[in-house]
Amino acid sequence: MVEEHYFSSDPAAPKKTVSVLIQVGGKDIEIEAASGTFSSSRLDAGTAVLLKHDEHFPKDGNVLDIGCGWGPIGLSIASVSKSSKVFGIDINQRSIEQSNLNSSNLGLTNYSAMHSRELPSDLRFSAIWSNPPIRVGKKVLHELMETYIPRLEPGGRAMLVVQKNLGADSFQRWLSSRFPEAEVTRVSTDKGYRVISLVSPPSYRSK
Repeated sequence: MVEEHYFSSDPAAPKKTVSVLIQVGGKDIEIEAASGTFSSSRLDAGTAVLLKHDEHFPKDGNVLDIGCGWGPIGLSIASVSKSSKVFGIDINQRSIEQSNLNSSNLGLTNYSAMHSRELPSDLRFSAIWSNPPIRVGKKVLHELMETYIPRLEPGGRAMLVVQKNLGADSFQRWLSSRFPEAEVTRVSTDKGYRVISLVSPPSYRSK
């Protein structure tokens, strides 16, 4: 049997769900993880590390979660920052459906998940929060960053978590090189993960 990956566009295996409790921003958020998605039975360790930095959640504006999975990052932000409008994107249809179901169960009106091709092309973001899909390969990962980081508003911030042994340091160097006008820093190292911050400049110039 061919192994099914979380980045399959349409998982074929029957869906199974498990309840996951997330404590963030002084709130307890209970949502369901689904089989056939990234970290299908628990909160991923890297995502947990990123969510420790909830003091940096944007207060308002449009927020993007790249590779949203079943929604732990975007739903956490939408739950804590009610004035924000959070967009989760993924190519995995089950992830999209589960994220939107979780949002509905939480009673949120400021969250929506969709396929990346459905995201309005003119939408700009005050923040990007993501545990990016490193395992898709460097070429695809770089294409994702080159597509969405330039859509940050002036002074907007991307907060990204990457496992050290999966190339976090080289990824940070690439970000600094590819977006030389941005401020790229390491926010923390925790449990083998790096949290990387990129703050956009007043405007991007084509490179």
